[in-house]
Amino acid sequence: MFNRFLSAALLLLACPLTHATRFMPEPRPVRLMPTQAATQPIELQQLTVNAVVSGNMAQTTVRMVFYNPNPRQLEGNLQFPLLEGQQINAFALDIGGKMRPAVPVEKERGRAVFEEIVRRRVDPALLEVTQGNNFKLRVYPIMARRTRTVELTYGEALPHNGGLSTYRLPLEYGKVRNMDVTIRVNGAATAPVVDGLETGLHFESRAGAYEAHMRRQDVTASGNIVIQTGTGSKARLYTEKRLGESWFLAEIPVAQAMERRTPAHILGLLWDSSGSAEKRDINAELASLDQYFRALGSVQVRLTRLRDRPEERQVFDIRGGDWSALRRALESTRYDGASALNDWKPDADVDQYLLFSDGLSNYGAGKAPVLAPHQSLFALTSSPSADTGRLAALAERHHGRFIWIDQRAPASMTAALTFMPARVEHVSATGATDIQVGTGTAEGGMLRIAGRLLAPDAALSVTLANGAKTDIVKLQVSADAPQHPLAALTWAALRLRALEADADLHRAEIARIGRRFGIPTRDTSLIVLETLDDYVRYEIEPPADYLDAWHKRKELLSADRRAARVKHLDEVVMSFQNRTAWWNTLFPRARAKAAPEFSQGYLRGAMPAPAASAPLAANVSGELARFSPAADAKMAFKPALQRLTSEKMSEKSMPAIGMGLKKWVPNAPYIRRLRDADPGTAYAIYLDQKPDYANSSAFYLDAADILLEKGQRDLALRVLSNLAEMDLENRAVLRILGYRLLQAGAPQLAVPVFEKVLRLAGEEPQSWRDLGLALAATGRTQEAIDTLYEVVERPWNGRFPDIETIVLAEINAIVAASAKPLDVRRIDPRLRANLPLDLRVLLTWDADNSDMDLWVTAPDGERSSYENRMSSRGARMSNDFTGGYGPEEFSLRRAAPGKYRIEANYYGNSQQVVAGATTLQVKLFTAFGTPRQKEQSITLRLKERSETVFVGEFEVKP
Repeated sequence: MFNRFLSAALLLLACPLTHATRFMPEPRPVRLMPTQAATQPIELQQLTVNAVVSGNMAQTTVRMVFYNPNPRQLEGNLQFPLLEGQQINAFALDIGGKMRPAVPVEKERGRAVFEEIVRRRVDPALLEVTQGNNFKLRVYPIMARRTRTVELTYGEALPHNGGLSTYRLPLEYGKVRNMDVTIRVNGAATAPVVDGLETGLHFESRAGAYEAHMRRQDVTASGNIVIQTGTGSKARLYTEKRLGESWFLAEIPVAQAMERRTPAHILGLLWDSSGSAEKRDINAELASLDQYFRALGSVQVRLTRLRDRPEERQVFDIRGGDWSALRRALESTRYDGASALNDWKPDADVDQYLLFSDGLSNYGAGKAPVLAPHQSLFALTSSPSADTGRLAALAERHHGRFIWIDQRAPASMTAALTFMPARVEHVSATGATDIQVGTGTAEGGMLRIAGRLLAPDAALSVTLANGAKTDIVKLQVSADAPQHPLAALTWAALRLRALEADADLHRAEIARIGRRFGIPTRDTSLIVLETLDDYVRYEIEPPADYLDAWHKRKELLSADRRAARVKHLDEVVMSFQNRTAWWNTLFPRARAKAAPEFSQGYLRGAMPAPAASAPLAANVSGELARFSPAADAKMAFKPALQRLTSEKMSEKSMPAIGMGLKKWVPNAPYIRRLRDADPGTAYAIYLDQKPDYANSSAFYLDAADILLEKGQRDLALRVLSNLAEMDLENRAVLRILGYRLLQAGAPQLAVPVFEKVLRLAGEEPQSWRDLGLALAATGRTQEAIDTLYEVVERPWNGRFPDIETIVLAEINAIVAASAKPLDVRRIDPRLRANLPLDLRVLLTWDADNSDMDLWVTAPDGERSSYENRMSSRGARMSNDFTGGYGPEEFSLRRAAPGKYRIEANYYGNSQQVVAGATTLQVKLFTAFGTPRQKEQSITLRLKERSETVFVGEFEVKP
């Protein structure tokens, strides 16, 4: 379900380098692609770029007008990477013919609000960080055969070297109907020099600056515009008043005396071998290593491949620069699996570690290893979409640096690893605080320092280790210095960079910076809403024009919300009491009948009407409500014939029940070849077919299943982990991954996956439930019930009807089965009651805004479904989930003898995107809530509306 949005990969700009020779990665071209053959690609009707370069700083605004040529409205979904040092500081969406600026919001809340508003068919837009410096922009709607305008603004501190600053503007936008580019350079002594494909771009002196214009029509935009400006080597100081405070940014030129590093005798080579790592320029990295090993001569190299789990270490002794054996090993690497970049242990005798990676750590738990004081770590990459901030912070924390690998300069890596630039040892300040020093080194002979002023005049003293000597640089900072609109934002970018090495430990501070400065971070997003009512309803502070009215309306709404929270728990108690009354009711048990013959294939067509049943079932209402005490009351339970007690059901009272799942066999073209392979070659065949199905979650799920069947569990888990690599932060894909890890008996791997889903979608009760059940599977039962009880306590959106009572059944079953006492004081005493069941079935699915249905047919032919929620024999079906995910639950306390047929039906969806197949998970339980509890689960896929599949059956012995 990872590719159900209309997506476009958009690279807006290029990366400044971090070593002396300035090369930058080639940007990837924009792709405006349909997701189905019947869908035409979104067109880029107008591209307008305005860039302003002032000294060593630049700000670029990109306005894009998209046209939807399709006969249906769609949600637009653009994904694009920014590279090191580039920071989005604004975005806006056209609403009513006027551009409305976005405002910051907590990331989880922003996504929840966006998706809820989409269901109401009004206009939101959301810009969020997925991972590293990769972004996703979601816009709804792009109406059929209409346009939509989006505007992005980003700032950057330009790379500086030899008195020249370099600004780079990529034009890899593909087909553009109209393109207009304007670039203004302020303060340049001479005309800027233009490089790149657009040789017709000329700068002219105008009003104290240099300007260049370019207009094109019906063009395939490609290539890059590279502009070099002579900024000189003088110190610069800027200030800015923002957020009621004064900020400064100082640029200090440093004449460097490069110090040679002590050569490594033992080198640790950490080689990212995950699926995403294949996008690196491996040949360029190998060419750089060739130069480095030639320079070292002799060294021992300890190679560790990193993916979903580290591979066994290999040792290579290099003599006279001959590293051919190591090179062959690296060239033979097959890139597969997720990226667990923290899952390695350092050796105490290693002098230097080289981490070749894109930095996109997306699997496993734990912090990055901490090295000894004598050890260093260098992070190197050739991937244009790498998480350079994380790589740089990790390297700088361990006496190293981030190095960009470029095929045009293979020797530059050797220079960066061999020589040590001038670096900051200490900064003291009077009249200023919150000092940030960027990389801590004088990159390209320029040192950048930013901070917050406490007084009109401040003094800084910077101690530099510069070769064999120590330099002290004095700097006077005055609030009257020239103003620059990026000074405060540069401080924010430098501070965020410093926090990236241990981002999970600093989530709160990262979020505060994002909210304060209005920039997207890993914990904050930018959102645009259509009406003032939306800002009030979701408690999001609006743009300044609406602020006064927003405060007045917000006060009126707060009282209503407090009352609603108080009422919520009482509704949960009422619903649970109704379930308890059902459990206490004795229903007639039907005599066993011959099992009907069932087709083992797929069934298509409308759902048949339920079998006629006793008056009890006829009174069940089909009404859908958040809580349904009124509907449940119509079930007219008989007076309780058995009192509910805390005693467990006796062994004699439990029937003998068999449980069987029909194996779901997909019909994809790759299946037969994998199934026919012997266990020793199945993984190699999977790798051979992977390039043809790299973007298919189904391929990884099916291949992992086959490898598990063939006894290749470790390889199956590796294949399965590729789901974490696919669509960054797609909670639907991650949920599937977590479920399949649980099915594979790896709950310890599922827990961090569900923890990530919870961070992404804490507004959905399923996120809490999934994590709680995974914790229970690992034996962390106290954490499990505490997490699950969040589902009970919190008010939820109306599309999750009565999920609390389903989760309460699971909480009470966990407490009853626990071998050690659990602290249940937090749980309302009215909700503490274990209700064991003979049979229980749960259906969940991965697609939002979709409706799947669970059907269970009893031996007497009566079907339990959303239309027949209470059967004549006491089978209970939960409320119908029509808005996505489930769970839908079938419960039966006392099962009559015979066979119970289980089916899943795809009723339909209301998604505003082009959707693919939906992945379903069905879990079957016998003796639920007792020591004899057993369970089985199966995963399958449905695509067509009204498609029905036979899942499995229970057989209850007489």
